[in-house]
Amino acid sequence: MSRSSRAAVAARVIGILAASAALAVGAADTALACTIGDFSAAAVCDAGGNGVIRVTDKDASGTPATVSLYLQLDQPINNQRLVDTKTIAHPTAQGVTVDLNPLEWHAGTTFRVHVKAGDLVDDDIKPLVVVADESCASASSSISPSISPSASASAVGTPSGQASTPSAQPSSSSDSDSDSDSAYASASALPSSVPSALGGSGNLAETGASSGTAVMAGVAGALVVVGGGIVLALRRRADRRIAR
Repeated sequence: MSRSSRAAVAARVIGILAASAALAVGAADTALACTIGDFSAAAVCDAGGNGVIRVTDKDASGTPATVSLYLQLDQPINNQRLVDTKTIAHPTAQGVTVDLNPLEWHAGTTFRVHVKAGDLVDDDIKPLVVVADESCASASSSISPSISPSASASAVGTPSGQASTPSAQPSSSSDSDSDSDSAYASASALPSSVPSALGGSGNLAETGASSGTAVMAGVAGALVVVGGGIVLALRRRADRRIAR
Protein backbone atom coordinates (compact mmCIF):
# COMPACT_ATOMS: atom_id res chain seq x y z
CA MET A 1 0.00 0.00 0.00
CA SER A 2 1.47 3.35 -1.07
CA ARG A 3 1.96 6.26 1.26
CA SER A 4 -0.86 8.27 -0.35
CA SER A 5 -3.27 5.35 0.03
CA ARG A 6 -2.46 5.05 3.72
CA ALA A 7 -3.05 8.76 4.21
CA ALA A 8 -6.39 8.51 2.43
CA VAL A 9 -7.46 5.62 4.63
CA ALA A 10 -6.44 7.54 7.77
CA ALA A 11 -8.36 10.58 6.62
CA ARG A 12 -11.45 8.48 6.02
CA VAL A 13 -11.16 6.96 9.50
CA ILE A 14 -10.90 10.44 11.02
CA GLY A 15 -13.94 11.59 9.09
CA ILE A 16 -15.96 8.57 10.21
CA LEU A 17 -14.98 9.12 13.85
CA ALA A 18 -15.91 12.79 13.66
CA ALA A 19 -19.29 11.99 12.14
CA SER A 20 -19.92 9.37 14.83
CA ALA A 21 -19.08 11.91 17.54
CA ALA A 22 -21.52 14.41 16.03
CA LEU A 23 -24.29 11.81 15.96
CA ALA A 24 -23.58 10.84 19.57
CA VAL A 25 -23.76 14.45 20.71
CA GLY A 26 -27.01 14.95 18.82
CA ALA A 27 -28.52 11.85 20.40
CA ALA A 28 -27.45 12.97 23.88
CA ASP A 29 -28.98 16.39 23.32
CA THR A 30 -32.24 14.80 22.21
CA ALA A 31 -32.29 12.51 25.25
CA LEU A 32 -31.91 15.49 27.61
CA ALA A 33 -34.66 17.54 25.96
CA CYS A 34 -37.68 18.36 28.14
CA THR A 35 -40.89 16.45 27.27
CA ILE A 36 -44.37 16.15 28.78
CA GLY A 37 -43.39 12.63 29.86
CA ASP A 38 -41.07 14.18 32.48
CA PHE A 39 -44.11 15.43 34.42
CA SER A 40 -46.63 13.59 36.61
CA ALA A 41 -49.47 14.73 38.90
CA ALA A 42 -51.36 13.10 41.79
CA ALA A 43 -54.01 14.07 44.36
CA VAL A 44 -52.44 13.69 47.84
CA CYS A 45 -52.63 15.09 51.38
CA ASP A 46 -49.89 17.50 52.43
CA ALA A 47 -48.23 17.58 55.86
CA GLY A 48 -51.11 19.65 57.25
CA GLY A 49 -53.77 17.19 56.09
CA ASN A 50 -55.02 19.44 53.28
CA GLY A 51 -55.72 18.07 49.82
CA VAL A 52 -53.25 19.22 47.13
CA ILE A 53 -52.37 18.32 43.56
CA ARG A 54 -48.69 17.38 43.67
CA VAL A 55 -46.76 17.80 40.40
CA THR A 56 -43.35 16.14 39.93
CA ASP A 57 -40.86 17.34 37.29
CA LYS A 58 -38.04 14.91 36.33
CA ASP A 59 -36.58 16.97 33.49
CA ALA A 60 -32.85 16.21 33.28
CA SER A 61 -32.20 19.26 31.07
CA GLY A 62 -33.24 21.61 33.91
CA THR A 63 -35.64 23.64 31.79
CA PRO A 64 -37.86 25.85 34.03
CA ALA A 65 -41.56 25.05 33.76
CA THR A 66 -44.84 26.73 34.73
CA VAL A 67 -47.65 24.40 35.84
CA SER A 68 -51.28 25.55 35.99
CA LEU A 69 -54.18 23.80 37.76
CA TYR A 70 -57.67 23.93 36.25
CA LEU A 71 -60.85 22.75 37.97
CA GLN A 72 -63.09 20.83 35.55
CA LEU A 73 -66.70 22.01 35.93
CA ASP A 74 -69.82 20.04 35.05
CA GLN A 75 -71.28 22.51 32.56
CA PRO A 76 -71.27 22.76 28.73
CA ILE A 77 -69.75 26.26 28.49
CA ASN A 78 -66.74 27.55 30.42
CA ASN A 79 -66.32 24.11 31.94
CA GLN A 80 -63.00 24.81 33.61
CA ARG A 81 -61.54 27.40 36.00
CA LEU A 82 -57.92 28.28 36.76
CA VAL A 83 -57.33 27.85 40.49
CA ASP A 84 -53.55 27.90 40.98
CA THR A 85 -50.23 28.37 39.13
CA LYS A 86 -46.70 27.56 40.27
CA THR A 87 -43.23 27.66 38.67
CA ILE A 88 -40.59 24.93 38.90
CA ALA A 89 -37.40 26.96 38.43
CA HIS A 90 -34.73 24.25 38.77
CA PRO A 91 -35.97 20.73 37.87
CA THR A 92 -33.61 17.75 38.13
CA ALA A 93 -33.51 14.17 36.91
CA GLN A 94 -34.19 13.00 40.50
CA GLY A 95 -37.45 14.98 40.49
CA VAL A 96 -38.66 18.30 41.95
CA THR A 97 -42.21 18.57 43.32
CA VAL A 98 -44.60 21.48 43.75
CA ASP A 99 -48.05 21.49 45.40
CA LEU A 100 -50.99 23.20 43.69
CA ASN A 101 -53.86 24.22 46.00
CA PRO A 102 -57.36 23.37 44.74
CA LEU A 103 -60.45 25.26 45.91
CA GLU A 104 -62.56 22.11 46.15
CA TRP A 105 -61.81 18.64 47.47
CA HIS A 106 -64.54 16.08 47.05
CA ALA A 107 -64.53 12.51 45.79
CA GLY A 108 -64.81 12.59 42.01
CA THR A 109 -63.57 16.18 41.58
CA THR A 110 -61.47 16.35 38.40
CA PHE A 111 -58.49 18.63 37.71
CA ARG A 112 -56.43 19.34 34.60
CA VAL A 113 -52.72 20.23 34.93
CA HIS A 114 -51.12 22.20 32.08
CA VAL A 115 -47.34 22.47 31.63
CA LYS A 116 -45.46 25.24 29.76
CA ALA A 117 -41.69 24.74 29.53
CA GLY A 118 -40.13 27.20 27.13
CA ASP A 119 -40.68 26.24 23.48
CA LEU A 120 -40.30 22.53 24.28
CA VAL A 121 -43.52 21.67 26.14
CA ASP A 122 -47.00 23.21 25.98
CA ASP A 123 -49.31 20.34 26.89
CA ASP A 124 -51.50 18.76 29.57
CA ILE A 125 -50.40 15.99 31.92
CA LYS A 126 -52.24 12.79 31.06
CA PRO A 127 -54.45 11.44 32.50
CA LEU A 128 -56.56 14.02 34.32
CA VAL A 129 -56.26 14.04 38.12
CA VAL A 130 -59.36 12.75 39.94
CA VAL A 131 -59.84 12.95 43.72
CA ALA A 132 -60.42 9.37 44.90
CA ASP A 133 -61.80 10.04 48.40
CA GLU A 134 -62.33 12.77 50.98
CA SER A 135 -59.65 11.69 53.45
CA CYS A 136 -58.02 15.11 53.00
CA ALA A 137 -59.60 18.47 53.79
CA SER A 138 -59.94 21.26 51.26
CA ALA A 139 -58.09 24.51 51.92
CA SER A 140 -61.36 26.47 51.87
CA SER A 141 -63.07 24.23 54.44
CA SER A 142 -60.15 24.13 56.86
CA ILE A 143 -61.20 27.54 58.24
CA SER A 144 -64.59 27.67 60.00
CA PRO A 145 -66.10 30.86 61.46
CA SER A 146 -66.14 31.01 65.26
CA ILE A 147 -69.48 31.52 67.05
CA SER A 148 -69.59 33.65 70.18
CA PRO A 149 -70.98 31.78 73.22
CA SER A 150 -73.03 34.82 74.16
CA ALA A 151 -74.54 34.96 70.67
CA SER A 152 -75.52 31.29 70.78
CA ALA A 153 -76.98 31.80 74.25
CA SER A 154 -79.03 34.78 73.09
CA ALA A 155 -80.47 32.65 70.28
CA VAL A 156 -82.18 30.42 72.88
CA GLY A 157 -85.77 31.59 73.50
CA THR A 158 -87.32 32.30 76.89
CA PRO A 159 -88.85 29.14 78.41
CA SER A 160 -92.62 28.97 78.15
CA GLY A 161 -94.54 29.94 81.23
CA GLN A 162 -91.94 32.43 82.40
CA ALA A 163 -93.10 36.01 82.41
CA SER A 164 -90.83 38.70 81.11
CA THR A 165 -90.80 42.15 82.60
CA PRO A 166 -90.73 45.33 80.49
CA SER A 167 -87.55 46.46 82.20
CA ALA A 168 -85.64 43.41 80.84
CA GLN A 169 -86.46 44.14 77.19
CA PRO A 170 -83.95 47.03 76.62
CA SER A 171 -81.18 44.98 78.20
CA SER A 172 -81.77 41.95 75.94
CA SER A 173 -81.89 44.23 72.87
CA SER A 174 -78.51 45.79 73.68
CA ASP A 175 -77.01 42.37 74.34
CA SER A 176 -78.24 41.13 70.95
CA ASP A 177 -76.71 44.14 69.18
CA SER A 178 -73.33 43.66 70.86
CA ASP A 179 -73.38 39.94 70.09
CA SER A 180 -74.13 40.54 66.41
CA ASP A 181 -71.30 43.10 66.23
CA SER A 182 -68.93 40.57 67.82
CA ALA A 183 -69.93 37.85 65.36
CA TYR A 184 -69.49 40.25 62.42
CA ALA A 185 -66.02 41.28 63.65
CA SER A 186 -64.99 37.62 64.04
CA ALA A 187 -66.17 36.76 60.53
CA SER A 188 -64.47 39.78 58.94
CA ALA A 189 -61.17 38.93 60.68
CA LEU A 190 -60.98 35.54 59.02
CA PRO A 191 -58.05 35.29 56.54
CA SER A 192 -58.87 34.62 52.93
CA SER A 193 -57.93 31.09 51.88
CA VAL A 194 -58.62 31.48 48.17
CA PRO A 195 -55.42 31.35 46.09
CA SER A 196 -54.84 33.90 43.40
CA ALA A 197 -56.29 32.86 40.05
CA LEU A 198 -53.62 34.80 38.17
CA GLY A 199 -50.82 32.61 39.45
CA GLY A 200 -48.65 35.55 40.58
CA SER A 201 -45.52 33.99 39.12
CA GLY A 202 -43.40 36.34 37.10
CA ASN A 203 -40.73 33.81 36.14
CA LEU A 204 -41.34 32.75 32.56
CA ALA A 205 -39.93 29.47 31.36
CA GLU A 206 -36.49 29.59 29.77
CA THR A 207 -35.40 27.58 26.74
CA GLY A 208 -32.30 25.79 25.56
CA ALA A 209 -30.12 22.94 26.78
CA SER A 210 -26.90 23.14 28.78
CA SER A 211 -23.88 25.09 27.49
CA GLY A 212 -21.73 21.92 27.70
CA THR A 213 -23.87 20.24 25.07
CA ALA A 214 -23.43 23.18 22.72
CA VAL A 215 -19.61 23.01 23.10
CA MET A 216 -19.59 19.28 22.38
CA ALA A 217 -21.71 19.81 19.28
CA GLY A 218 -19.31 22.52 18.06
CA VAL A 219 -16.26 20.28 18.54
CA ALA A 220 -17.94 17.41 16.72
CA GLY A 221 -18.85 19.68 13.82
CA ALA A 222 -15.27 20.94 13.61
CA LEU A 223 -13.96 17.37 13.49
CA VAL A 224 -16.32 16.56 10.63
CA VAL A 225 -15.11 19.59 8.64
CA VAL A 226 -11.42 18.78 9.29
CA GLY A 227 -11.86 15.13 8.30
CA GLY A 228 -13.61 16.04 5.09
CA GLY A 229 -10.90 18.56 4.21
CA ILE A 230 -8.15 15.98 4.74
CA VAL A 231 -9.94 13.46 2.52
CA LEU A 232 -10.35 16.01 -0.32
CA ALA A 233 -6.72 17.14 -0.06
CA LEU A 234 -5.38 13.58 -0.21
CA ARG A 235 -7.58 12.73 -3.17
CA ARG A 236 -6.33 15.73 -5.13
CA ARG A 237 -2.75 14.84 -4.30
CA ALA A 238 -3.24 11.27 -5.51
CA ASP A 239 -4.90 12.49 -8.73
CA ARG A 240 -1.93 14.78 -9.48
CA ARG A 241 0.53 11.94 -9.01
CA ILE A 242 -1.46 9.70 -11.32
CA ALA A 243 -1.62 12.47 -13.92
CA ARG A 244 2.19 12.81 -13.86
